[in-house]
Amino acid sequence: MEAAKVSKPDVAAVYTVDLSQRPVPPSDAAQEKAALLQLAGRMHDGPGEVLPKFVELAMELTGAISAGVSLLEQTEPFPVFRGHNLRGILSPFNGATTPRDYSPCGITLDRGAPTLAIHPERVYDWIPSGLSLPEVLLVPLYIGRTEPLGTLWVVADRIGYFHCGHGATLQELADFIGVALKMARSEQELLQALEQQELLTREMSHRLKNLFTIVDGMVRISARSTNSKDDLVSLLSGRLHALAAAHSLVKPSFSDVQGAASNLADLISIVIEPHKPAAIFGRSRFSLEGPAILCGEQSVNGLALVFHELTTNAAKYGALRGDNGRVDIVWQVNGDDLSITWSEDGGEITSPPVSKGFGSTLVDATVTRQFGGILSYDWRKTGLSVNIVLPLSRLAQ
Repeated sequence: MEAAKVSKPDVAAVYTVDLSQRPVPPSDAAQEKAALLQLAGRMHDGPGEVLPKFVELAMELTGAISAGVSLLEQTEPFPVFRGHNLRGILSPFNGATTPRDYSPCGITLDRGAPTLAIHPERVYDWIPSGLSLPEVLLVPLYIGRTEPLGTLWVVADRIGYFHCGHGATLQELADFIGVALKMARSEQELLQALEQQELLTREMSHRLKNLFTIVDGMVRISARSTNSKDDLVSLLSGRLHALAAAHSLVKPSFSDVQGAASNLADLISIVIEPHKPAAIFGRSRFSLEGPAILCGEQSVNGLALVFHELTTNAAKYGALRGDNGRVDIVWQVNGDDLSITWSEDGGEITSPPVSKGFGSTLVDATVTRQFGGILSYDWRKTGLSVNIVLPLSRLAQ
């Protein structure tokens, strides 16, 4: 039951039944309310875990032969609904997708009200042959009553089964599902915030240790390249100011980053600035080459963090540790991706570390998780080479 872009026949006749015209038999409203309240009470402990229970309750309260939740996904080239927690005869199609603009679910969201479909398999050719769906009753799902989420639906084994009482019951269930999904989303956002805070704490501790190492190296290099106290003070002061500029750029994700760092070349220049004065016979220890790339506010922090870490590691262990090393940074656009190569040369012979430190873990997490990119290392005899591939769409964020 995978979604496919198909032509749309006239489906109006499928939805002409008015539920309010059907008689409503007596029901045990107290029992229904008790079941709803009991399930609602469990949402506090695990909102995401009660969704299958809501679907089962929908089948039980309506006497349906199948039920499920279809959630809207804004996919390319067109949006689709994906089935979740399917029960009954349609359970084999759990996870399958249907077109947003060519399905009973789409019509239900457009109407914003309970909708009844009669034998939809006779109209929609994406429904597998052999399935008989006499009646499908659907109600819209919302988060906060404004954000369209999808539909809750049930299937009957005969025409004329569902009535407006079933519609009211499903709508009440749908309201609870919307609340549960909103709670689950909030819980996930809170967990992500806590994980980010823990990572930030470790990052700040790690960065502070690296800062002392860099400052110590600056003092030693500056002392070797000056002949007087005044020269040493002047040179070291400039490097420390440059280091402070780079350090302030590598901020937590909730901080604001302003100014010229929105351009990739400017961003890299700011991060590597503390090491640029240590030139080799008047030649810069860095070379930057690549087209103009603009970076959004959210991506600046991640990129600055990556280059800050690579520069720090080069100063501690790689090409920038001695006086003769250099780093070439080249980037180019390949289709929808940006490819960046960091090449060290002239330093000590490097080899893969025995264990992965926090800095390497941070770089890997930033490239792969934040940007959805690819990171690879080449431990050459001439120096470390790092290749980073980032989606351009993520850089623009």
